[in-house]
Amino acid sequence: MEQKMLNVTIGKETKKYPMGISYREIVRDYEKTTDTPIILVMVDGKLRELHKHLKKDCEIRFVTTRDSIGHKTYKRSACLVLLKAIYTVAGQENIDKVVIHYSVGSGYYFTMKGSTVLSQEFLNQVKQEMKRIVDADLPIEKRSVNTDEAVELFHKHHMYDKEKLFYYRRSSRVNLYRIGNFEDYFYGYMAYSTGYIRYFDLKLYDEGFVLELPQKNQPEVIPEFKPQEKIFRVQKESQEWGNKLDISTVGELDNKITSQGLQDILLIQEALQESKISEIAAQIARAQNVKFVMIAGPSSSGKTTFSHRLSIQLAAHGMSPHPIAVDNYFVDRHHTPLDEFGEKNYECLEAIDVEQFNQDMLALLDGRRVELPVFNFKTGLREYKGDYLKLEADDILVIEGIHGLNDKLSYALPKESKFKIYISALTQLNIDEHNRIPTTDGRLIRRIVRDARTRGTSAKETIARWPSVRRGEEQNIFPFQEEADVMFNSALIYELACLKVYAEPLLFGIGKEESEYIEAKRLLKFLDYFVAVPSETVPHNSILREFIGGSCFNV
Repeated sequence: MEQKMLNVTIGKETKKYPMGISYREIVRDYEKTTDTPIILVMVDGKLRELHKHLKKDCEIRFVTTRDSIGHKTYKRSACLVLLKAIYTVAGQENIDKVVIHYSVGSGYYFTMKGSTVLSQEFLNQVKQEMKRIVDADLPIEKRSVNTDEAVELFHKHHMYDKEKLFYYRRSSRVNLYRIGNFEDYFYGYMAYSTGYIRYFDLKLYDEGFVLELPQKNQPEVIPEFKPQEKIFRVQKESQEWGNKLDISTVGELDNKITSQGLQDILLIQEALQESKISEIAAQIARAQNVKFVMIAGPSSSGKTTFSHRLSIQLAAHGMSPHPIAVDNYFVDRHHTPLDEFGEKNYECLEAIDVEQFNQDMLALLDGRRVELPVFNFKTGLREYKGDYLKLEADDILVIEGIHGLNDKLSYALPKESKFKIYISALTQLNIDEHNRIPTTDGRLIRRIVRDARTRGTSAKETIARWPSVRRGEEQNIFPFQEEADVMFNSALIYELACLKVYAEPLLFGIGKEESEYIEAKRLLKFLDYFVAVPSETVPHNSILREFIGGSCFNV
């Protein structure tokens, strides 16, 4: 019987391929047309792994390791290779648990428990085994099993975090990935084979080790290892608090919610944050010369609520705080610089009238009376409406803006007069021991909920704009985060269980034909892990209220 031939359009070219051929075989014809490996394909707008087969006439777009989705797939696949190598070198009976925690540099920080001693010598052996696995180009096989069967399998292999996670999963099937005799669950797509994972390194760090991986813009280079110590300490502290609550994974959170309810978890988490804010206010009060508290952080970190709560604590320590939004110093909109795509770039430093900002702040520091501007976002013009300020002995300015940690913004102000705070939502939960929750996912879900409520922006629009927001953060915020005097983690261990109720209807509103559907589907799958909880008992001064509404502050 003659094999049916199908039309496949790639770019401007249409070729015929036999029905049932794998996408990997199609990709082989185009391997020399891309500068980095093709790791996935988009088939008529839907993401597909390369082991899948051609079923109908279609249009195919290649996803390489330089693309965001492809880069994440590379990193996820590298973690699977790492785990396979660790269990091979140490022996499964000598490993109790290997846990992925958070990003360090361009890689991931792991810890390991068991009778095997973690040393650089052991890591070198693991690295050699990883290289052997990569050189063998072993297939990364995928199989779908019944959820009950998966739970039994995870229990058998002592993967108890996964066992708890899938107890609450509504889906009846689970996808498992396997290299040889090692099988695990991963949240997201994988490479076709181990041969894709050619660039990695292992380095001892703190109480664990780091799997070093390439960056998206240079997928064939392992960058110099430059851990950011301050943010690592904040993440570790949050993780330790989670451990004290016996909540380090989504499954453990779900267990607590279903057995005890949310109230105790909520009150403890909010008390921890208030205690931290009070500590920061006390530190500022002890620093006699500080007149400018500079607060910066990426999108949806809760900067506005944090500024209000810090101001209350500063007042409780005998100071008189005054909020200043750097956004009020935007240049008039027709002077806003353009980015590389020809769009107005509101996130670059040049979008701010830096000269006027420094003149006003210096005048206030000198004890002069200053009229402060207000930016009219409707007209795109800076206005003056008689808002005068003169600093007295106990007065302090609380300045919020994305460039707050960059000394180029406040170049004229004496260093000793500034106290810098970096705030971000650094999610302390893991999905399970081998699947982390990227901090960007938590912030994106916060933003989807807030922008729909306050700006009438659809989830589709927020997702579409997110890559641009992330580029602005990488250029203007992250390079300066280690210059902060203190860091504050605004993530709440319970928040995604609350945000789920608000986010799901918005994400379901994105149609399958939309380019943002893939991201919406991924976020919906992610939220499906959480047991939803109502938000009525969330305090009105909580950072979470900035996103879900009902805040006692003007946010």
